[in-house]
Amino acid sequence: MKPIPYGRQHITAEDIQAVVQTLQSDFLTQGPKVAEFEKAFAEYIGADYAVAVANGTAALHLCALALGVTAGTWVITTPITFVASANCIKYAGGEIYFADIDPETALLDIQKVNALIQSKPRGYFSGIIPVDFAGYPINLEAFRNLADAHGLWLLEDACHAPGGYFVDTAGKKQMCGNSQFADLAIFSFHPVKHIATGEGGMITTNCRDLHEKLLLLRTHGITKDPEQLDQNPGGWYYEMQELGYNYRMPDMLTALGISQLKRADAGLQRRQQIAGKYDAAFAIRPEIKILNPAVNKSRVEENAIFHAYHLYVILVHDRKGLYDFLRAHQIFAQVHYIPVHTMPFYQSLGFKIGNFPEAEEYYAHCLSLPMFPGLQDEEQDFVIRKVLEFIGR
Repeated sequence: MKPIPYGRQHITAEDIQAVVQTLQSDFLTQGPKVAEFEKAFAEYIGADYAVAVANGTAALHLCALALGVTAGTWVITTPITFVASANCIKYAGGEIYFADIDPETALLDIQKVNALIQSKPRGYFSGIIPVDFAGYPINLEAFRNLADAHGLWLLEDACHAPGGYFVDTAGKKQMCGNSQFADLAIFSFHPVKHIATGEGGMITTNCRDLHEKLLLLRTHGITKDPEQLDQNPGGWYYEMQELGYNYRMPDMLTALGISQLKRADAGLQRRQQIAGKYDAAFAIRPEIKILNPAVNKSRVEENAIFHAYHLYVILVHDRKGLYDFLRAHQIFAQVHYIPVHTMPFYQSLGFKIGNFPEAEEYYAHCLSLPMFPGLQDEEQDFVIRKVLEFIGR
C-alpha cells in the first residue's frame, strides 16, 4: 500500500481549470478573483467582511496590528496550537501568556483563563486568542462574556474549523469564524486544510473599521482611495499612510480557493464519515481515548456542536511506540501539537516545563490519524487494523 499521510489536499480537474483560466486572464495578482473569493468566503462563514492574505500566519499578524498590539500588550492563548497563534503577538511587539487546556477537549480552558485574568490587575491583559483545535468549535459566546467583563478583545483562530459550528444560548447556529462573538477570526488554506490553495489565508470580521484597517495593512499601508488621501494631485497618486506589509494573496490562488469552496460541504460530510468509522472501531477499546468523539451523541447534543474534523486525535499510553509502528507500515500519523511553551524560544522568555500540566499530559499521549476527504475506505481500514494490532500486542 502506498504511504498514507495524516492530511492531503484534494485537487480536481475543475480546480485545475479554474487556475488555468486565471493564468490566461489579465490579472495574476490584485485582480477580480481576490474580491470574488473574499465575498464567497464571507457568505459561507456568515461574516460581513473577509480579507484574503498570503497565509494564516500573515492573517494573525495583521489582526494583531489591527487590534493595536504593541510593546506592553499582554495576550492569552492556548499552548496546544501551532506556534503562529502565539508568535503573532510577538511580531507586533506584545507579550504572550498561556492558559492551560481542558483535558476533555484540548481547547483553551475558560476557567483557567478567568483565573489568570483575575490574578492580575484590571487592564493587565488586552486580549484572548481562542483556537478551534482539531476542528472542534470553542464556545466563543462564553469567551465573549468573559472578555466583555474585563474589557478584552477576542481573536478566533479558526484555521482548523471552516464549516464547524456551535449553537449559542439563544438557539442560534454560530459558524466558526463568523465574528459574531470574536472581533476578528482567521483561517488558513495550507494543503492539509479543508480549503487548500497551497498557501493563503483569510481574515473575517463584522467591523467595518477593522476591515478597512486590514485592507490598508495588507498592501504596504498604501491607499489610492480619493476619500482617504491627504492630497490628490492626479490619477497616479497614492499615499503610504501606515507601515504595512505585502501580505496579498494572488489571483491564481484565490481562483483555486473559489473552486475548492464550492465543495467544502461535501468535504465536511466525508470527514464526518471517516470520524464515525474511527469512532466505531476505537470506542470499545479502553486503551484508546478518542478526543471529542462523534459517537458521544449526548455530549454533542448537549453542547450542540458540529465538529469540522481537521484532525482526528486519539490518546494512547505508548504514543511513541504507536507512531513508530504506523510509520513502519507507511502510515504517517502526526503529533498536534508540541506545547508552545516548551519551545526553546518561549523557554528563553521564562516559561518552564510543568507550567501547564494538562497541555503536557495531552502532548505525551496524542496522535493524529489520517483524516482527509480523499482517504479511501481500504486505506482507513488498514489504519484501523494497524492501530488495533499495536494496541492488542
